[in-house]
Amino acid sequence: MRTTLTVLVVALVLLSGCSGTGGTVTDAPATDEPTNTPASTATTTPTAGSAAGTSSTQTPHMGCQPGEINKNGTCTVAVSGQNAEIFSAENLSAITAEETTIGGTPGYLARPADNGTYPSVVLIHEWWGLNENIEHMADILAGHGYVVFAVDLYDGEVATNSSEAARLSGQVRENPDEAVAKMSAAVSGLRERADTTNQVASLGWCFGGGQSLQLSLSDADLNATVIYYGTLATDEETLQRIDGPVLGIFGSEDRVVPVEDVRAFNQTLDDLGVEHEVYVYEGANHAFANPSGQSFEPEATRDAWSKTLAFLDETLKS
Repeated sequence: MRTTLTVLVVALVLLSGCSGTGGTVTDAPATDEPTNTPASTATTTPTAGSAAGTSSTQTPHMGCQPGEINKNGTCTVAVSGQNAEIFSAENLSAITAEETTIGGTPGYLARPADNGTYPSVVLIHEWWGLNENIEHMADILAGHGYVVFAVDLYDGEVATNSSEAARLSGQVRENPDEAVAKMSAAVSGLRERADTTNQVASLGWCFGGGQSLQLSLSDADLNATVIYYGTLATDEETLQRIDGPVLGIFGSEDRVVPVEDVRAFNQTLDDLGVEHEVYVYEGANHAFANPSGQSFEPEATRDAWSKTLAFLDETLKS
């Protein structure tokens, strides 16, 4: 497993729209003209001094790139069906899917239809909630040979505007330990299933990226952690609890998760000897991997998703 922080630089075609040892930053593909993002994100900021097994103090932010919110204070929700062409959704294995609970945690379960045992992934939604967009991503990942449980941290509610999303994500931030307990119960429940191996990773975008970090800092004992532009901890006292290997995906123009924080995060993982790969996509804004957002970068998203699949295969299937 490489330990890198890379900035990738490639010219991208924009489309309109409504996650061992030390590392180095890898700069990722650049965009021509980064556009605004009305897509999702509420974040969580871990701070030093939290006891293991509990989540850290969390700091809220709007679910849009700062400065890109509509005059009425809203931004546009992600919609379903817009990510099928951009992700590796061809030649997938047949799957089965259902709404269910695992370990008492509600969510959406997708798994390969064939009998057998598979590694599993706890998938964590953006600040909009567990909508069809996230369920579709769970289906795609399951088709690559994973038991995927997309947790529902909003108990069945799904936001359709930013004020609703702010209310729902705020409720999670007000009860951070409850959210971590739900995700941890899902991890334990996945390991107890007859169709899973003992290998479990977390993966989340925006709000979910921050929650992925929170879960990794808990006692859940993950085998890998994937963070797509979630707010980061940068201090050693907090990050010494993280479950590596870690994959981080970020944009250089993100004003919610600034690149300075990404570099500090990478450096601390270096100092702690945590195996990791961190990629910064040059010219990309916050939520660039959300196909329904105006900041969507298709080539950067393809590249990031390819790296995500390779990372999960290497850490969970090898």
